Amino acid sequence: MDQVAVVGAGLIGRAWAMVFARAGVPVRLWDKAPGVAEGALGLIAERLADLHAAGLVTEAPAAIAARISAVPTLAECVAGATHVQENGPERLAPKQELFAELDRLCGPEVVLASSTSGIPASEFTGNLAGRGRCLVAHPVNPPYLVPLVELVGAPWTDPAVVARTRALMDRVGQVPVVALKETRGFVLNRLQAALVAEAFRMVRDGVMSVEDVDACVKDGLGLRWSFMGPFETIDLNAPGGVADYAERFGPLMGGITEEQTPFDYDAATVERVAEVRRAALPLDAIEDRSGWRDRRLMALIAHKKGQAG
Repeated sequence: MDQVAVVGAGLIGRAWAMVFARAGVPVRLWDKAPGVAEGALGLIAERLADLHAAGLVTEAPAAIAARISAVPTLAECVAGATHVQENGPERLAPKQELFAELDRLCGPEVVLASSTSGIPASEFTGNLAGRGRCLVAHPVNPPYLVPLVELVGAPWTDPAVVARTRALMDRVGQVPVVALKETRGFVLNRLQAALVAEAFRMVRDGVMSVEDVDACVKDGLGLRWSFMGPFETIDLNAPGGVADYAERFGPLMGGITEEQTPFDYDAATVERVAEVRRAALPLDAIEDRSGWRDRRLMALIAHKKGQAG
């Protein structure tokens, strides 16, 4: 049986621990900050209870939680592991140091995967003796509810390691996708960046309010995108499929993209959007609203499972 080491017990690390444990995989959890891994166990138990209440796990939450153990050292965390999922700081130097230590502690057969949101594996694994077993496995927050995982190897990552990681992610119920080469921010973030930049631009240029831009996605695009990707969406939006869509709407859509210059997140626009959001949701309510988001995601996932076809 696989044993997984989850390094870093913050939001993403806790979610990964749940992903593996609910699939029957033993997990050891470690965090550099004293007491964080131990404290994470209570938060994990709460989320597992929510999953059970939503019908997304049938096993008793306590039984799943029992597969996760918090350990005091990194060496103990990775001992016996077949896969390491790293969730350290999103900064290059600490990641280089951590992967050097993981490479030293782990046998050559152990896969070392990073949850980084945007640092290519080539930037923190190039000097490692075991660099061929290193890759990025970038999840979507929160990964215990949003199953997509981007697998992005460095130029020297062994293809067998990518295949093995893909098989593990499939086995634990995630949806792995493989990037054929490294790109800045990977693929999901690039898609998101285009939409978020245009949303800010519409507010900056006085085209639409913050609330109405959000409505365009949650009550418009998002309804389709919850079960279809962009290519299937446009394939169904013209009688003759993608080719017909491109012929009908290509000039319009292409003309729009010509107008979409890079957005620099200027302070004035960010402040304007932040003021609207803080009026709608005070900072001290974000955690509660995030819990609401997770419960709504659970309901959507349960619905999609029941309507799969």
